[in-house]
Amino acid sequence: MVNKKRKSTFILEKNQAVFTSTRIILQLKIVVKIHFYLLKPIFVKIENPQSKKMEKHYKKEGRYSYYEAGEGTPIVILHGLMGGLSNFDAVASYFSTKGYKIIIPDLPIYTQNILKTNVKSFAKYVKDFITFKGLERVILLGNSLGGHIALYHTKMYPEKVAGLVITGSSGLYESAMGDSYPKRGDYEYIKKKAEDVFYDPKVATKELVDEVYESVNDRIKLIKTLTIAKSAIRHNMAKDLPKMHVQTCIIWGKNDKVTPPDVAEEFHKLLPNSTLYWIDKCGHAAMMEHPDEFNRLLEEWLTNTHLAVH
Repeated sequence: MVNKKRKSTFILEKNQAVFTSTRIILQLKIVVKIHFYLLKPIFVKIENPQSKKMEKHYKKEGRYSYYEAGEGTPIVILHGLMGGLSNFDAVASYFSTKGYKIIIPDLPIYTQNILKTNVKSFAKYVKDFITFKGLERVILLGNSLGGHIALYHTKMYPEKVAGLVITGSSGLYESAMGDSYPKRGDYEYIKKKAEDVFYDPKVATKELVDEVYESVNDRIKLIKTLTIAKSAIRHNMAKDLPKMHVQTCIIWGKNDKVTPPDVAEEFHKLLPNSTLYWIDKCGHAAMMEHPDEFNRLLEEWLTNTHLAVH
């Protein structure tokens, strides 16, 4: 009788151990897949002559760090996970000379308390920053997670938003990265995923791939990335978008593999006052791969919606 009891206990403990191990493996798979989904569009820090110019306009005041240049109608630009401000070099250098004040705050993606590491809290942070800057209404521009934050901010504080611009935004499409499961140490897999951000894979330099590789293997960033990813899923915008009547510009790469073209179509369908622009031979980072075309389309939209500076 004792032996049978011990045997039963052993089997139970063994089954629990297997279950626990399986659960951990599944969680790791989800973490890595979501990590690639959300970070792919962000690791696009390319050396650019404008980057040095941006440093001259970088400020730190209180708890805020941000880039600011130009005078006029404010355009607040929101980056994504670990996004470099230099991702928006071309937008900042062009529009800051066209009667717009360009402001790009450093979002506390990885520095905020874990309980405030979510889309809603980031949207609140943006609202506090806009208030800190003494701005009444702004044009919000966001890429990837930054687009999602801009959308959620617009939902919460519509009185603060004169216009909205999203490119490669999350908020509708929070899928994992397919069925393949890479080991975090698989450099070649990471290299391929970094290249997939762009239409031209050569844009993904070795420096860029090395940076992605390093971050994927950073345990703290990985944990916070999972937290943000869960938040992105929890804050899906599908039911909110039809109620948001702000003028919205959607600029999308026709060859975006991260947030495919049908995501842009869905945004356009759900947002009542949206205009959809396509850029051909372009991946996920339109403002970087085709900066001149991106700026042309954005300026056209600003003119057509009477948000342009006159």
